[in-house]
Amino acid sequence: MAKAIHTMIRVLNLDRSISFYNQAFGLEVADHFDFDGFALVYLRNGENDFEIELTLNKDHSEPYTHGDGYGHVAVCVDDVKAEHARFQALGLNPNDVKEFHRNGALMARFFFVQDPDGYKIEVLERHGRYQ
Repeated sequence: MAKAIHTMIRVLNLDRSISFYNQAFGLEVADHFDFDGFALVYLRNGENDFEIELTLNKDHSEPYTHGDGYGHVAVCVDDVKAEHARFQALGLNPNDVKEFHRNGALMARFFFVQDPDGYKIEVLERHGRYQ
C-alpha cells in the first residue's frame, strides 16, 4: 500500500516561506539540500511524518502561476477559532472562519490562509473525518 510522504511547492524565497510555515503550523526544517541550480527544504512537525517540500529554483525570479488545477493542502487543529485569532495576531491574513453543516449537524469548521507564494492552506478543526 502506498503512503503519502510529502507535497512539493515551488517558492521564490526560502527564508520567507520557512518563516511562514513555522509561524503558522509549527513546521521545522527536517532537511535542506542545496544543489547548483535549485534547493530543496523539507518541513515537518512532531504531529506526523508527512512533509512539505519547498523547492527553490535559483534561476527563477517571477512568481509562479498556480493555474486552475491546484486546490489546497489541509491541516487540522484542535481549535480553529483560536488558531484564526493567532494567525490574525501574526499578520498572516486568514480568511474568515466558515462552517459546513450536513443534515443539521456540524460537518466542518475551517478557514483558509495563503502562504507567501499564494498557495492555499485549509485549516480545519479536528472533528468527524478531519482528525
